[in-house]
Amino acid sequence: QVQLVESGGGLVQPGGSLRLSCAASGTIAGFDRMGWYRHAPGKQRELAAVITSGGTTNYADSVKGRFTISRDNAKDTQYLQMNSLKPEDTAVYYCYAARLYVGYFRQNYEYWGQGTQVTVSS
Repeated sequence: QVQLVESGGGLVQPGGSLRLSCAASGTIAGFDRMGWYRHAPGKQRELAAVITSGGTTNYADSVKGRFTISRDNAKDTQYLQMNSLKPEDTAVYYCYAARLYVGYFRQNYEYWGQGTQVTVSS
């Protein structure tokens, strides 16, 4: 089955940058949507960014203008470039991928990685 493995998390100073990667066990070309959820302490899980197979991107208001999501089908990897980081960005970030309305019964298939910690602090 599909596996997603995140990397690139760590400790960074406010205003700094970090790039998260999510490598899939197989091709990502068939995923209709891929993205990044984040879960901060004391808060509900939030969809930070998403990208469709056609390249359309959407961002949460809290990260718009600072984060950029991309996907590289040749490397079977998606990325989240995080700039101008704030302490409020501290969270566990989870890679997400989905195939929607597959087959006669229009089933949805959704997958999540195990998460990578991002800590923004002086």
